[in-house]
Amino acid sequence: MHNITHLLEAANCGDRQAAADLLPLVYNELRQLAAARLANEVPGHTLQSTALVHEAYLRLVGGEQADWEGRGHFFAAAAEAMRRILIDRARHKATAKQGGDRRRIDIEQVSVTNNGQEAELLALDDALTEFERHDPQAARLVKLRYFAGLSHQQAAEAIGVTRRAADRLWVLAKAWLYQRLSGE
Repeated sequence: MHNITHLLEAANCGDRQAAADLLPLVYNELRQLAAARLANEVPGHTLQSTALVHEAYLRLVGGEQADWEGRGHFFAAAAEAMRRILIDRARHKATAKQGGDRRRIDIEQVSVTNNGQEAELLALDDALTEFERHDPQAARLVKLRYFAGLSHQQAAEAIGVTRRAADRLWVLAKAWLYQRLSGE
């Protein structure tokens, strides 16, 4: 744990070697997150958990200088990167195969996997992006629970709130997103 924090701090200062040394330490945890997200993927899909981890990691350490505030922030950034990759993939598939049709649905009914639900995933992403403007902290909680597969307690710790505060944020987020997704 201490070594990860040290490497994150060094990577924040632009140390490319620290960023490279970080991957082996966080790889298994990132791969578990990715595997959880892709567990229900249709057989023969093109995105494997290893590829999702590598692409997310490249987005995290490539290009711009990172500014992680610690381990929790790093994994939250990884979850966001994986979410973006899945959203980009869904957008591409929805455009190519389904003409981009979107319909409103309940957040509890959406699966991040590719079971023909690209339109639902895109509707959720649109609603979540709008919700993030209203309540960034609650939106982060949803992203960590829904896209990164973290437990409620893990997500609460990652955003730095108590379990009780996370409960309130979760209820608020579900109600707000339900209203947007159901069209009510």
